Amino acid sequence: MGDFSVNPLVWLGVGSSFACSGVFYHLYQEKKKELKKLKEIPVFQPDDYLIKVLKASPYKRLQYVAVEGVVQADGEPLPSKFVSRCHGVIQKVVEEEHWKYWNYVTRTWNSRTINKKETKNSVPFSLVRPGSYISEVYVKVQSPLEASGCYMERVHSKVRRAQEGLVDVVVQGLSGEKPVAMVESEEMLRVGSNLTGFGEVVLEGGQAVRLQAPQDGRGYILVPSDYRSFMDRHEASANMWQALTAVTGLTGATLLAGIVYKFFGKQSDRSR
Repeated sequence: MGDFSVNPLVWLGVGSSFACSGVFYHLYQEKKKELKKLKEIPVFQPDDYLIKVLKASPYKRLQYVAVEGVVQADGEPLPSKFVSRCHGVIQKVVEEEHWKYWNYVTRTWNSRTINKKETKNSVPFSLVRPGSYISEVYVKVQSPLEASGCYMERVHSKVRRAQEGLVDVVVQGLSGEKPVAMVESEEMLRVGSNLTGFGEVVLEGGQAVRLQAPQDGRGYILVPSDYRSFMDRHEASANMWQALTAVTGLTGATLLAGIVYKFFGKQSDRSR
C-alpha cells in the first residue's frame, strides 16, 4: 500500500459529498415532518359546511384550522397610491434614500440607507368562497397585521437616480457623502386575490365567522394562495431535498468505489 496514493481532492470530494448528503437528508426529514403536521390540519372554505361544523363544536370554536377563500373588503377598499384601478385591503408604502459615503480607511465608497419611511394601512376584510358572487357565509380576518407570511404583492417599484451637478460634486468631495437614488415601493393584499389563513376560527351569531390568532400559541399565518398550491410548494421542496440527498450520496459512493477499485487493481497487478 506504500505506492498507492489518491489525490487529496478526491478524498475531499468523497467527504464533502457524504457530508452534504447527510445535511440534505436531515432537511428532507424535517420537511417531511412539517408536511405531516400540515396534512393533519383541517381545511375549510367559507360555506355552510363550516357553519355546521362550528355549531357542533365545543364553544363554537375550532382551535387550529386552515380557511381558504377570496379576499373581499368589508367596506371601501384602499386605492393604490401609484397604480390606477388597483384596490386592496392591506397597503404598505416604503420610501428610502440610498447614499454612498467615503471610507477613508479602505478608500472605497460604501452604501447605506437613510430616511426610510414605511406606512401601513388596512381596512377590515373577509374571505368568501371562491367562485361565489353573493355569499351569505364569510370569514372575517381579525388583526391581519399580526399574522406572519409573505401575503403582500408588490404592485409598484420605482428608482429615481440622483442628479449630480458641478456644485454637488465639489460638496460631495468635501463631505465624503453623496446621494445615489430614491426608491419607492408599494405592496398590497389585493381585493379578489386567493388567501389561506391558518388560525383559530370562532362562530359569532348565526353566520358570521372570525379567523384569529390561536390561543394555544401556534402560528397565525396568512398565505397568498389556495391550500392546494401551498401544499404543492411544500411537497416540491421535500422532493428537492430528497433528490439532492440521492445525488450527493451517489456522487460520494461513486468516488469511493473508484478509490476501492483503483486500490484492488494495484493489489492485483502487484500479485501478478
